[in-house]
Amino acid sequence: MLRFGILGAARIVPWALLEPAARRDDVEIAAIAARRPGAAAEFAARHGIARAYDSYEALIADPAIDVVYNPLPPHLHAAFSIKALQAGKHVLCEKPFAMNAREAEAMQAAAARAGRRVVEAFHDRYHPVFRHLLDLVDSGRLGAVRTLTAVFNHTIPETPGEFRRIPSMGGGALMDLGCYPVHWCRSLMRAEPEVVEAGARLTADGCDEEIRATLAFPSGAIARIEALMTPDWRYHARFVIEGERGTVTAENSLLPHLGHSIIERLDGGLRQYTIGGGTTFDFQLAAFVAALTDGTPLPTEGEDSLGNMRTIDAIYAKARVNREGSGS
Repeated sequence: MLRFGILGAARIVPWALLEPAARRDDVEIAAIAARRPGAAAEFAARHGIARAYDSYEALIADPAIDVVYNPLPPHLHAAFSIKALQAGKHVLCEKPFAMNAREAEAMQAAAARAGRRVVEAFHDRYHPVFRHLLDLVDSGRLGAVRTLTAVFNHTIPETPGEFRRIPSMGGGALMDLGCYPVHWCRSLMRAEPEVVEAGARLTADGCDEEIRATLAFPSGAIARIEALMTPDWRYHARFVIEGERGTVTAENSLLPHLGHSIIERLDGGLRQYTIGGGTTFDFQLAAFVAALTDGTPLPTEGEDSLGNMRTIDAIYAKARVNREGSGS
């Protein structure tokens, strides 16, 4: 039985961890911590969690916790993930992994010293839809990949205290949304890109609410990334893979369990279909638990997390976004 402790009563917690854990008999959500007095106790009572703490440090010190789930704002990922690792806990850390590559390297070093795992929660990477895209490219049916178009647009409202719009807390379109398209392209190509072009639209306080970038991979494939959090954007996630023999479009491979479509236009033919499966979060938790049991490396840890943060850093640098914490 793996006993999880949760840092913060974030909005993502129920569907990212509580619901998948409830469908398993080898995972227990044992504790939650929140800084606002009473918030953890209220959350624990609502969700049937046995212990509540009013500080993150107290939860990390709990000897009954095996794994810490860290869904805090990105500026708190490194500090509290490292504390958890030093306390002998494994860590499942939400995306984006850190504020920059320098912090990501410190997290990896702490994991190595502690002999524990720190895994980035790119949940979509574990779903059969993304594995299907990998298999499709590996099969050669597309021929050599020429271009990738990866888009994730979703309005982030301009509300007081919204950390996703505060650069010093790890906000911004690239960090909150664009980290996914970057990861799709890097994962599919299994290589690290060069950022050849990037541009951003900034708010008055320096938040990148729109960002676009062009990446070049060693194979010669070109990827175009877009992330917009401006008003009036409905949720829109699309990944287009163009090869020598045609294109494959994945509509909503990010949350395929909420509805998705795969459209193949290959060798003059057209095929549209879906792939069955549970939620991305169920697959992520299953892979995480199995990896801690048998030691299998996961595709969203180690060099993968470093590579994603290095590419994010490079996009900000190319776009000339002078952002606190964005340099490596």
